[in-house]
Amino acid sequence: MLTVHRQPMQYVKGALAPGAGAPSKTIAAPILAAHNVNAAPGRLSVTFDAMASHDITYVGIIQTARASGMTEFPLPYVLTNCHNSLCAVGGTINEDDHRFGLSAAQKYGGEFVPAHQAVIHSYMRERYAAPGKMILGSDSHTRYGAYGCVAVGEGGPELARQLLRKTYDLAYPKVIAVYLTGAPRPGVGPQDVALALIAATFKDGAVKNALLEFIGPGVANLSMDYRSGIDVMTTETACWSSVWQTDERTREALALLGRGGEYRELVPADGAGYDGAIEVDLSAIEPMIALPFHPSNAYTIREFKANAADLLHQVDVAAKEQLGVQNAPSLLSKLAPDGFRVDQGVIAGCSGGTYQNLKRAAEILKGSVTGPDAFWLSCYPGSMPINLELTKQGCLTDLMAAGASIRSCFCGPCFGAGDVPANGAFSIRHSTRNFPNREGSKPGDGQISYVALMDARSIAATAKNGGILTAADELPDIPADSPDESWAYDDSAYKARVYYGVGRPQPETELVFGPNIADWPEQIPLPDDLLLTCCAAIYDEVTTTDELIPSGETSSYRSNPLKLAEFALSRKCPDYVANAKAVQVVEKLRRERPDTPEAREALGSYDPAKTGLGSFVMALKPGDGSAREQAASCQRVLGGCANLAADYATKRYRSNLVNWGMLPFICPGVAELELNPGDRLYLPGIRALLEGDGETIDAILLQREPDGPTAKVVTLSLPGLTREERDIILAGCLINYYKK
Repeated sequence: MLTVHRQPMQYVKGALAPGAGAPSKTIAAPILAAHNVNAAPGRLSVTFDAMASHDITYVGIIQTARASGMTEFPLPYVLTNCHNSLCAVGGTINEDDHRFGLSAAQKYGGEFVPAHQAVIHSYMRERYAAPGKMILGSDSHTRYGAYGCVAVGEGGPELARQLLRKTYDLAYPKVIAVYLTGAPRPGVGPQDVALALIAATFKDGAVKNALLEFIGPGVANLSMDYRSGIDVMTTETACWSSVWQTDERTREALALLGRGGEYRELVPADGAGYDGAIEVDLSAIEPMIALPFHPSNAYTIREFKANAADLLHQVDVAAKEQLGVQNAPSLLSKLAPDGFRVDQGVIAGCSGGTYQNLKRAAEILKGSVTGPDAFWLSCYPGSMPINLELTKQGCLTDLMAAGASIRSCFCGPCFGAGDVPANGAFSIRHSTRNFPNREGSKPGDGQISYVALMDARSIAATAKNGGILTAADELPDIPADSPDESWAYDDSAYKARVYYGVGRPQPETELVFGPNIADWPEQIPLPDDLLLTCCAAIYDEVTTTDELIPSGETSSYRSNPLKLAEFALSRKCPDYVANAKAVQVVEKLRRERPDTPEAREALGSYDPAKTGLGSFVMALKPGDGSAREQAASCQRVLGGCANLAADYATKRYRSNLVNWGMLPFICPGVAELELNPGDRLYLPGIRALLEGDGETIDAILLQREPDGPTAKVVTLSLPGLTREERDIILAGCLINYYKK
């Protein structure tokens, strides 16, 4: 079904073979070269063709760039409104953000897509993705590789850099071939292929920070919707980006979108060399289910049914250990004589809300009813053109007649702001993530519900079966997915509502601010020495950005750094904010009056004139998941100066730390230090280290013990910091760096 090769592979005469080939002959190489302005070997400094942000991220990005001197958008910048669309939480503040976004698009020359028109990634596929292009987005699922476009999801500061005409800098990524053969069976959808790929690669980091290149004869057997459905989920493998070979199907899709002139054939040249490869036989993929609490916790539905009691017991254990919920409702109670009972189905967003997925669901459910019991189904088309076509064909009518509710083009179920299930409920979703709290529950308040990821086809099959978990291939006469399944694209809804202002800035336009929109608080440069207090210690195998700063209703406060910071680690370490604020108060006092008793008591024998006080978070592997910069900036707003980790789950989280002036320390044996909140790290000469080129520092760890504090030397490293990254941390954050 799926084979992972970790040794170099080459593309020879249309097939993969062991051995080193020429990296310059891959599809990715000329795309990266065309966008790279850095002549240094092994490094990239990239400029992008376009950018995209949604209404959780664009306010902070524009505020950052504006504070750093931006006067206009120097490249096409699309502002979509698909996250805080409902305007249901926090009074006026969500629509205030939308008004700000429209005024910014007018003032600086951007493209503004009003709420309910399109999910960010659906819009960018339809309007901007094309072979050979590179697009940057402030959302981790920025993946348009199916169109031959290398797209990257990053934190907001990286987009601010592009707005300031700077570059996106990184080490040259590994390029790993994903070689597809065969064709999917009827009932097997793109989410099934994606989950099989994630399960095979995530846990051991097989493709971490790599670029995945999809090639092989199997590509021709997939429609563009099917390719995009696999592609968008590559984020969950922890890869950096992706790109696919293009073909006649790609050309036809671009022509239907009115952009046929942008087509270019992209195929690897004979002898192309890859750093590794994954072979996928599409015909061997079965319907899949990813159990809570990660997309990599994936099994075939057949395996799940055969081992349901054991696998559900593992979920119960994870709920207790990972979420800290001691008496959570057990999923074992949902095992019944007729099968496993599901409470909710959702087909939504950039992965689920495509034309082909919803059409298959409608075909499966036509003439059936979901029934009057607890199970319910909601469907979210990804864009208004998709919505229009499904309406014209009667697909939405068939879904509604079966009992499904049809919603607007909205990302809410993907991040916990829509269709929150009941306490103890089990939801199956064709969306991107099933992290803890991603469905919107609040375990800290005694609530918990569970999300499993499945393909739209099996979700529809389950709905047809009244909520009894059912794989689509269990149904007779299941409709197949055609590789040439095109649809009539009607963008009249966009023409009626979208503001197209790219390249036409109106400097005289005043930005429209709401009362919740606030500037970033001032950050100070890095002191000579640091004395840091541990304010959270997390020993989970991986810590997601959702745990560092929850999504859901907190998203309404993304435009107000101080208010949002109140939610930092709130569902993982409830004492974190209070711990960090206590340190921050004393640091403010130290800066203003270093000779006060409080400052001297906090610093002990250390010099208050040169030693800054701050906090740090220890986590074994933080940063999996979302690109949201606030996972780092909220720590910084609360006086955070560093993270201490054995490793970082993604490049983008490490970049967010650096851009917010925080030290991304690595200590492979950090778990053995047995850190707890209240322990301290003294970093003598940290500023001098950053001013030079040193990568390690001997820190003094001060731990509280029953018999009194102990002190020992621990070596911390800062591997791979570039000169500019050092200067950003020295300045205190990216905004300070550009102001300077």
